Amino acid sequence: MSDTLDQTILRGMVRLHGGTFLMGSASYYPEERPVREAGVGAFWIDAHPVTVAQFRRFVKATGYVTVAERAPAAEDYPGADPEALVPGALVFTRPARPVGLDDWRQWWSYCPGAQWRHPHGPRSTTHGRELHPVTQVAFEDARAYAAWAGKGLPTEAEWEYAARGGLVGAEYAWGDSIAPKGRRMANTWEGRFPWQFLPGRRQAAQPDTTPVRAFPANPFGLYDMIGNVWEWTADRYALPAPEEPPATCCAPQPRQPEPDGPADADGSAADRFPRRVTKGGSYLCAPDYCARYRPAARQGQTEDTATCHLGFRCVVRDTTP
Repeated sequence: MSDTLDQTILRGMVRLHGGTFLMGSASYYPEERPVREAGVGAFWIDAHPVTVAQFRRFVKATGYVTVAERAPAAEDYPGADPEALVPGALVFTRPARPVGLDDWRQWWSYCPGAQWRHPHGPRSTTHGRELHPVTQVAFEDARAYAAWAGKGLPTEAEWEYAARGGLVGAEYAWGDSIAPKGRRMANTWEGRFPWQFLPGRRQAAQPDTTPVRAFPANPFGLYDMIGNVWEWTADRYALPAPEEPPATCCAPQPRQPEPDGPADADGSAADRFPRRVTKGGSYLCAPDYCARYRPAARQGQTEDTATCHLGFRCVVRDTTP
């Protein structure tokens, strides 16, 4: 342990020595290719995503107001109904019956009043959820918390190195089987997405986050690197070739959808709000729709977006020889 780093900042973090590893996957989605060698230096990383309790301390100490608590600016969403430009965020609602998977609006909607204190809408609460990952945080919110805590957000390479846990070429953060010996290893969707949800014993009756550490740690001692919540990284998202557009998966974009739908590679909203890489998948990732609960998986999310399945964790880079 380095004497030059503030030990109070490092509390609850795990030190990784860094090194080279094989990043990406050739087996799943185009945006994960190619498999290439990447390297990272030594760094410390939070053992689990930032929790509601941790974020609450930040807000109490600073008076910070999150993006979802501010009204969207009309100039950022041309063509939108002015009456719709109210503070809020994106919330998942499970359909009551089977629906097609070609339109995410059937299960996602912009919900006025949704924010980190009310992750599923104004009638929801974080009471009793202090150890759940904080959600409904946009990129700016995650970066502000990290700065306050004396930390930063991980690069995509740092995040993937940490998630792999030293396992070379493994599909998941724990090995090659999604459920070794029938044991669920992460908070992900089981059933037919988005209408049929078959919860495991650690999960609630409805799709939702679980407390951090509810599922086993990876070989590096890190929790929830897979499932539970998508996690912001510091890196800008690079789109694949136009002939292979990325799927929007279970993450809608942007914060307040434009009249013609979510922003894409050729959409003006993507220009106003650059995308950042998010990693890890969430409790809404399902094998029949979004098999992104893997270290190699990645997705681009517009910086202004806050959702009920998107959080973050922090890093401290150790420059000590």
